[in-house]
Amino acid sequence: MKSSFLLTSLCSLVLIVGCSKKDAAAPAAPSSAAPAPAAAAAQGARVINIDASDTMKFSVTRIEATPGESLKVALHNKGTLPKEAMGHNWVLLKAGTDPLAFCMAAVAAKATDYVPAAEASKVIVHTKLLGPKQVDEVSFKAPTEPGEYPFVCSFPAHAMSGMKGVLVVK
Repeated sequence: MKSSFLLTSLCSLVLIVGCSKKDAAAPAAPSSAAPAPAAAAAQGARVINIDASDTMKFSVTRIEATPGESLKVALHNKGTLPKEAMGHNWVLLKAGTDPLAFCMAAVAAKATDYVPAAEASKVIVHTKLLGPKQVDEVSFKAPTEPGEYPFVCSFPAHAMSGMKGVLVVK
């Protein structure tokens, strides 16, 4: 177990260092989600499309919502690396949760897509862990309490390298 953790950590560090030069040249990510397509609007949910890739960045790092608003997050893994090396998920946490502490606990939760059962009370909603070219969607209502709700990719070392954002309810 310990050697597996060390190997995973080492691989993640190599990927972070290897991807850092690419990230500097990458175009700036949009700061908020676009309006929903007509089909989603007819169903009452606003769709937020978020791309994830081998650069360990979300294309959307800030989502603004009104209290109780119906939302659907569609996570698209645009990467090419295998799921075991570069899987991505989207985990929305309750306000006040330390996202990096959550991700440290998630390192040992491979069997549950890096969403640890012991931390379930801190999770509002999450996608499954995606491999390359996969998509997953989650529908939920924004919290009714105004505030900032962090979201992360809980795959080891991804949030630490910047794969995180915030849902702002106001």
